[in-house]
Amino acid sequence: MSPRRARSTHPTDAELEILNVLWKQGPSTVHTVHEVVKQHNPVGYTTVLKLLQIMHAKGLVERDDSARAHIYNAAISRTDTQQQLLGKLMQRAFEGSVVELVLQALGAGRPASPVELARIRELINELEQEPQ
Repeated sequence: MSPRRARSTHPTDAELEILNVLWKQGPSTVHTVHEVVKQHNPVGYTTVLKLLQIMHAKGLVERDDSARAHIYNAAISRTDTQQQLLGKLMQRAFEGSVVELVLQALGAGRPASPVELARIRELINELEQEPQ
């Protein structure tokens, strides 16, 4: 008998889509989440329900079942999730190189807006001021 693989706590793409709804909307019913998701992804209600149940089992969302319609809320923060996923991507695709990751991010797709570039400069200045 082969050993069971541990379930990943990293959200899948579909789970991340649901988490984005919960981070923006706050605690929501399955119906609310489904209404938002189906605007750009033709997914069924039962699929969203099943994903939320799986996410609850994984500890990605919390569920309040005190009312008839269960209310789901993100159990993990957006920032922590972004840092976790970015760290994983950086290790896998860029061999841990922050420089390579940033160069690809700034050079790929649409160019950064002047506001985004100003924020990046501010962050670099802040990082340079930190004691080593």
